[in-house]
Amino acid sequence: MKDTSELETILARIDALESDRAIRACINRYMDLCDHLNPATPLDELGDLFTEDAKWEGKGARYAKSFGGYQGRDAIVSMLAKYTVEPAHFSLNVHYLSSEVIRVDGDQASGSWNMIQVSSFSAGGSHLNSARLSVSFRRDDGVWRMAHFETENLFSRPVSDWNDDATLPVPK
Repeated sequence: MKDTSELETILARIDALESDRAIRACINRYMDLCDHLNPATPLDELGDLFTEDAKWEGKGARYAKSFGGYQGRDAIVSMLAKYTVEPAHFSLNVHYLSSEVIRVDGDQASGSWNMIQVSSFSAGGSHLNSARLSVSFRRDDGVWRMAHFETENLFSRPVSDWNDDATLPVPK
C-alpha cells in the first residue's frame, strides 16, 4: 500500500508542476497575441486559449466602464477582434507580467499577476497602464484554458511617445 500511495503522491506533484507550466504558457501566449493585435492575428488560436463558456471582464470603475464584460469564447474573440482593424489600433503594445501566483487544484486553477502595459496608438498618443489580473483556469480536454479572466486597473496615464528614433546611449 505504501508504494502505491507514494507513487500517487509523486504523480500528483508532477501533474501540478506540469499544470503550472501549461497555465503560465497559456497566459503568456495570450499576452503575446494581445501585444500583436492586427489583421494577421490568429483569432482562432486566441479563442482556443479560453473555455467555451469563459468570462472576460474589466473590474473596478475605470476598466468596467472601458471594457465591460463578455460571456463565452465567441464574445471574447469578437471583442478582441475590434483591435485587429487596419491600421492596427496599437502601433506598439507590450504587456509585462510580474508577482505571479498560480494555485492548481486538480482540473481547476487560479492565477494572479500584476501587469504593466505600455502602448502607443496608431491614431497618436501613448499610455501607461497597470492592472491586477485574476484568472481562473480549467483543464478542458487535457488542455489548460482560461475560464474567467478579470483585469482591474491599478493606475493609468498618458505618457510621451514610448518609441523614439533617438540614438541609443551605448559605451564606446
